[in-house]
Amino acid sequence: MPYKNRVAVLGAGLTRFMRRALETPKELAFQAASAALRDASLTISDVDCVVGITAPDAFDGVHMNAEYFADGAGARGKPYMRSYVGGGSGVFGVINGWYHVASGDFDTCLVVAEEKMSSALPHPQGAFNAIYDQFLERPLGVNLLWIFALEMNRYMSAHGVPMETFAQVARKNKLNGMDHPSSQSGISGDFSIEEIMDSEVMAWPVQRLMVSPVSDGAGAMLLASEEFVKKRGLDPVWIEGVGWNLDTSYWTNRDLYYPRYLEKAALMAYDMAGVTDPRKEIHVVEPYDPFAYKELHHLEGLQLADKGQAPRLVEKGFWDRDTLAGIPATPSGGLIGVGNPIAAAGMMKVAEIYWQLEGRAGKRQVRREARRGLAQAWGDLMQVGTVVILGK
Repeated sequence: MPYKNRVAVLGAGLTRFMRRALETPKELAFQAASAALRDASLTISDVDCVVGITAPDAFDGVHMNAEYFADGAGARGKPYMRSYVGGGSGVFGVINGWYHVASGDFDTCLVVAEEKMSSALPHPQGAFNAIYDQFLERPLGVNLLWIFALEMNRYMSAHGVPMETFAQVARKNKLNGMDHPSSQSGISGDFSIEEIMDSEVMAWPVQRLMVSPVSDGAGAMLLASEEFVKKRGLDPVWIEGVGWNLDTSYWTNRDLYYPRYLEKAALMAYDMAGVTDPRKEIHVVEPYDPFAYKELHHLEGLQLADKGQAPRLVEKGFWDRDTLAGIPATPSGGLIGVGNPIAAAGMMKVAEIYWQLEGRAGKRQVRREARRGLAQAWGDLMQVGTVVILGK
């Protein structure tokens, strides 16, 4: 074993996802951290170190934001580290916390992710353009919507996927999101395929009801060593495997029909968890879904479907929350059905797997028995894959 400690998840907490005019990033971090501590029946004095996750300063409109919200996250007087890899951060932050505890240096770690996207001026997409190559890409007026439109077009063209299939994914996740207490007002609901298909075209073929919204929110998780768990006689959910991969940032150098960055991250996590047949050994999955097509794209990268087959399985109900023969995908509602405060969105997905394995997901609880689940996120300049596997 290349690390000293097994690492358990003892608690998780989320704020409501919404646009917020009043709460600061510090206050959002406090709300999420307090909820995770209550869930774990611990206090801040039980926490040995803190990992903070937040976007670049331009998103929250606060200089040195990670330092600014540190005390709200409970890091005053404690070792503190900030992680950020774009949309992959919520999962990568859990991986970072896992390392702190697995190393043997700490018994507990509080991981806190915060994002206040509505503070970005004039809009988060303006900040996105500034991070691209200033000579070759920035003059194009880069924004994520039209880059993902290129990727979606390549994916659907390579596999002959009709737009209705992507609308089915959006419908599924918006229905699931109705049962999530953190769901952002107005984005979840019983939308028809026709309503989704008729929604505004933002950059063809991307449509508004197939895209996650601008959101503010925070999430937190409490991780602990096996020794800490044994002393308290707990029967927790364990982190069985972690994986990440960084592909080239030049999206023009990759064939966008397949997320090879995610395949490599998933294989790393499967190897650590001892998973040899993920289609049989993963019982519930939270793939990253900022766009409806990305859920299918990522399910294939996770090796849970052959290339081009994830859309066919949508049509058979294989990914539905109440499936008994398939793999429930995004029972939380995901980014499309709950919201997308970027740094905290991946944290929401890890928390959902934790609650599913604990049998505490309420109306979102999957029908099939779930002993092992996977949460995944993706981000930075379209090339980061992060994966966490939890087991009970």
